[in-house]
Amino acid sequence: MSTKEFSNSFSLTDEIADIVRERILKGEYEIGEKIKENQIATELRVSRTPIREAFKLLENEGLIDYIPNRGCFAKGFTKQDVEDIYAVREALEEMAVRWAVARITEDEIKEMEEQCDLMEFYTRKKDKKKVMEMNTSFHEVIYASAKSRFLAQVLRSYKDYIDKTRKSIFYEQAYLEAILKEHRAILEGIREKNQEKAVAAMARHLECSQARAEAVWNLK
Repeated sequence: MSTKEFSNSFSLTDEIADIVRERILKGEYEIGEKIKENQIATELRVSRTPIREAFKLLENEGLIDYIPNRGCFAKGFTKQDVEDIYAVREALEEMAVRWAVARITEDEIKEMEEQCDLMEFYTRKKDKKKVMEMNTSFHEVIYASAKSRFLAQVLRSYKDYIDKTRKSIFYEQAYLEAILKEHRAILEGIREKNQEKAVAAMARHLECSQARAEAVWNLK
């Protein structure tokens, strides 16, 4: 496992959480493997306090299990978890796209265009975190433009699972160009007010996203 120099842009706790999260999502920690505080403290040359705080963050995200008197264990995702997440996500996001095509405003379309442009800019710069931010914002405009408080509530409750699958994929530089192209296709369908085209583009994006997640996690 590689070491990392800490920057000043995040708190120490956040940076440690990022490192451990990446390892879990990329399968460097096996599901059920104990994550040892002392090993991380030695490797990263930090005290145990920020490590414990980072573990609390990851426990809240559902990526680790804390067992009293035993320690913290990697949770990650199984293949069934990923299939279930994407089955629900496909149903919700395709519904959101259908309603968005009928209800979206010109200002919201312009916002999505700007996010795609920024996604392209950061893809060229190989800034994975910024690409992920633009990707998340792009989907959130779709959710908002559906103009359904009930759908928005369901999507908010599901957001953590969506974010976890996104984070794993955006650690892989090779996927960024494909992700950009898929978002451009969704935007094109929405801009043209073509419901079937937009839904098909979203379905294709989620199908590819699931395949990428399963590849990253080595799920069979």
